Amino acid sequence: MHNHSIKQVTVVGTGVIGNGWIARFLAQGYDVIATDPAPGAEERVLASVERAWPALEKLGLAAGASKDRLRFEPDLAKAVADADLIQENAPEREELKRRLLAEIDLNAKPDAIIASSTSGLMPSTLQADCARSERIIVAHPFNPVYLIPLVELVGGKRTAPEVLAKAEQFYQSIRMKPLVISAEIEGHVADRLMEAIWREALHLVNDGIATTEEVDAAIIYGPGLRWSLMGPFLTLHLAGGEQGMRHMLEQFGPALKLPWTKLVAPELTEELSNQVIDGCERQTAGHSIAGLEERRDHFLIELQQLLEKYWPGANLNGKL
Repeated sequence: MHNHSIKQVTVVGTGVIGNGWIARFLAQGYDVIATDPAPGAEERVLASVERAWPALEKLGLAAGASKDRLRFEPDLAKAVADADLIQENAPEREELKRRLLAEIDLNAKPDAIIASSTSGLMPSTLQADCARSERIIVAHPFNPVYLIPLVELVGGKRTAPEVLAKAEQFYQSIRMKPLVISAEIEGHVADRLMEAIWREALHLVNDGIATTEEVDAAIIYGPGLRWSLMGPFLTLHLAGGEQGMRHMLEQFGPALKLPWTKLVAPELTEELSNQVIDGCERQTAGHSIAGLEERRDHFLIELQQLLEKYWPGANLNGKL
């Protein structure tokens, strides 16, 4: 079901995230214009869509979906001129993004929505230099964008509420789970949660307590399985027995003050960097990244099918 007011989408910046958006938009039956000043960008976009397509076919393409509905336009002004929604994916550098969004804003139709895929920057910062700042939002996806449904939507101080509402409808219509975040904060919600675990993981490796492979196993075969269905709150609610979270908080409340975590980031020394890099390279020895991505994609498709089966709120047409 297309969101009728949004027919033409433009993707600005074609790195891993931009290319993921392009594949998703195409699979959902949209006409997509891609733009990126980097040499060789067009070839990389096409190759990336080719790689993602078998997974998207397995997931199910929308009526009229075709790889041929993609056009590459090197000129930014032309690329955004007729778009109803523009998805910006430039590198995470504030000055660069602000300058780019101001330029997109200048050249886009007055009622086009401009969404930034930023993982850390706040929308009030990003919209600061835009003439029509009310239509600038953050729409932050997760890799691989063509398969992972979550997209965090955040408005800045000047964002119009109806723009956020329209964006929410649009992302829902392309089989995503838009999470509208009520207040802006660096890193939004999901990345802050991941960052906390990432810091702790680096300490565990740095202090010689676990290897990268052991840390990964500790998540995969334990909390990761539960979190994929319930998230951290419901997981603990069930761990509290009949009284649920009430019992959990009474029992484990005091432990929150114990030194179980070291959430201040460790110094990224050369030694720690090498341990992490060597660990990851050992874990993937003999496998190409492309092969690992393919395996990941098949897994994510089956996992989402399983999630829909066991969690009623997870069917992709419903609310979060």
